[in-house]
Amino acid sequence: MVKTLPALLDKMWSDYIAINPLAQKIFDLLSGEGEKVLNDHIALRTFNHPRVGIDVLAKPFLESGYEYKGDYHFTEKKLYAKHYEHTDHSKPKIFISELKLEEFSPNLRSTIENLIKQIPAGAEAAFDFVSGGRPWKIATKTYHELMKESDYAAWVAAFGYRPNHFTVFINELRKYSDIKVLNEFLKSKGFKLNSSGGEIKGSQEVLLEQSSTLANNVEVKFEDGTLNIPACYYEFAKRYPTKEGKLYQGFVAASADKIFESTKVGQ
Repeated sequence: MVKTLPALLDKMWSDYIAINPLAQKIFDLLSGEGEKVLNDHIALRTFNHPRVGIDVLAKPFLESGYEYKGDYHFTEKKLYAKHYEHTDHSKPKIFISELKLEEFSPNLRSTIENLIKQIPAGAEAAFDFVSGGRPWKIATKTYHELMKESDYAAWVAAFGYRPNHFTVFINELRKYSDIKVLNEFLKSKGFKLNSSGGEIKGSQEVLLEQSSTLANNVEVKFEDGTLNIPACYYEFAKRYPTKEGKLYQGFVAASADKIFESTKVGQ
């Protein structure tokens, strides 16, 4: 049983690269170039349900030295998010988003309610619940029905609780400290980037530039068969100093809105 923050972060990375081996390839590629690859943040997805909402998923991090730092609204995606930072700034930030169930159809709401009812009593209180995977059974038909309303809902239903993405902190790179240079390097090695809203989301003016790979497709087992669907992606973030001279540590909703589309089916 994982009970410490270092062990939890290690478990999250191991689970993440198991279904997104491209991230390990990029990590190794940059390391082979002599780069120091640090993680800027880890993103988690959930629903705004009392049992599995943001505040539930944040508990192990808050118990381990993290503090709430900001929240974000995504009107088009019908999402709400919070981010947390550790008092030890070498630790990655944690970004947790949740789907606003009340803004969807009764059918979607009842579908998600039925999935959550399958979670064993008290399981969400486990320290490592955020890396426990899918805690319910689901059929391919249910996945497709959710996809009609929200690819985000379908993703969480299919993959459960695990990192949606890790993020390379570009500022710590030397040869590839410019996001454009990094993007071109990755594309030259055959990696496909999310071009929704442009390959680079954000700008120096908003103090944050981001790009990401497209999520790789993986075979996921359902109750009645398997589907090859988008899993996880690798993000890259370049931060700029505020007027006070400190690096901006938050997130830009308009940019994150497009980053979410890295897991969209059909990209």
